[in-house]
Amino acid sequence: MATWKAHGLRGSTLEEMINQTIDQYRSQGLALIQKIPTPITPINIDKRTRHITLAYFDQRSTVDYMGVVQGIPVCFDAKECASDTFPLQNVHEHQIRFMNDFEKQKGIAFLILSFTSRQEYYYMPCWEINEFWDRMKHGGRKSFLISELDPKYFLNVRKDYLLPILEGLQIDLNERGDTV
Repeated sequence: MATWKAHGLRGSTLEEMINQTIDQYRSQGLALIQKIPTPITPINIDKRTRHITLAYFDQRSTVDYMGVVQGIPVCFDAKECASDTFPLQNVHEHQIRFMNDFEKQKGIAFLILSFTSRQEYYYMPCWEINEFWDRMKHGGRKSFLISELDPKYFLNVRKDYLLPILEGLQIDLNERGDTV
């Protein structure tokens, strides 16, 4: 069973960038996306500060974010990696299933990856994570290299949006023949 204490701050920089970006999108009427909290069961609570100091995850979470962009349902998860090799163990099978089921319902599912050592960010469409996942399931690599990724999906951090997620989404939709 995973504990909150062990995983609580992992990915917080990426999530903060995403949170600020989706707040901007909302204030401009471009998108309504929310962070989905992971249900926890508190085990220890500091009585003085009333803060949870130890907790267990109640259930497997699906993805980090869900919402709608100009009438298009979206869901995505945020993942960080310190090297140029992304281990697929960082994405769980139940998340892959959820994203694929979401897409079957005409939604758009994707990952936002942060390669922290390079300070580079990547919008990974559901179909692309499926390719790497299938390769692993059929005896191939249990990871993928940054050099295997499609250059057009790298997100350029800008002043107006910390992480221009909608640019990645637009490229994804163009590939599918749709537009936002």
